[in-house]
Amino acid sequence: MDYIDYYKTLGITKSATEAEIKKAYRKLARKYHPDLNPNDKEAEHKFKEINEANEVLSNPENRKKYDKYGKDWKHAEEFEKAGYDPNQQQRSRQQQSNSDYSDYSGGDFSGSDFSDFFNSMYGSRGSSRSQTKYRGQDFNAELQLDLTSAYTTHKQNLTVNGKNIRITIPAGVENGQIIKIPGHGGPGANGGPNGDLYITFIIANNSDFKREGNNLYADVDLDLYTAVLGGEIFVNTLDGKVKIKVSPETQPGTKVKLKGKGFPLYKKENQFGDLYITYTIKIPTKLSEKERQLFEELSKIRNHE
Repeated sequence: MDYIDYYKTLGITKSATEAEIKKAYRKLARKYHPDLNPNDKEAEHKFKEINEANEVLSNPENRKKYDKYGKDWKHAEEFEKAGYDPNQQQRSRQQQSNSDYSDYSGGDFSGSDFSDFFNSMYGSRGSSRSQTKYRGQDFNAELQLDLTSAYTTHKQNLTVNGKNIRITIPAGVENGQIIKIPGHGGPGANGGPNGDLYITFIIANNSDFKREGNNLYADVDLDLYTAVLGGEIFVNTLDGKVKIKVSPETQPGTKVKLKGKGFPLYKKENQFGDLYITYTIKIPTKLSEKERQLFEELSKIRNHE
């Protein structure tokens, strides 16, 4: 049979890591999965080639032998015990039609579901195609929330691929964050495990706060008199109003931190970021005559000093 390059089958290089092999396999398996390509014989054949390559390369010991001995890797122990040079053995097999390993020379790949090489490696597993278990396809979905909903832990119903799923959304989930719901993807084949469901959160800001990580930011208007004389004001948070003290002679742009009044930390109970407020000073308008006179008097006093 012809040599089958399993690295080429998965679209990776010989230096690929185990994680890269797994990633490449999952991507191609999703693309050619029979559930997404019904009655497509070419896709079905490609899907089985991908699984064949993955079964060899995802096993570190088999991969090592495959890299060294190629299609004859299953005879690695025999080669090493006898001190054979696999390259020399290949040349010998080409010249000796009655060689012990002549079954592996010549001939084209038959069009069967699995290569002869795979059948010889895995014996009855390879020939019993109906027993091969395939993992189901992973599903991807988007879930839109507003910022105030993401502030608290709550449950929500989703409809994915015609099925209703009720999930718990932990407080503190971030915009663009992806969470995995195991086993809620496509069904496996021949008793294989289901795929997983990956949910991407899209969070719209329906508040006056700006969120950066677990911290919140907001501008707070301060009237001129409170800014000059000091006092107390009420400030909005996502958890209700809080009363804070304003120092006398507060300047525009002054920043104040309200510890623990920010956004909840994801999956960390009773832990919160901080709320940072920036004061903007509101200049009074539509002054009465009396107010104008008082401001003029203040101005004279200030200038006299």
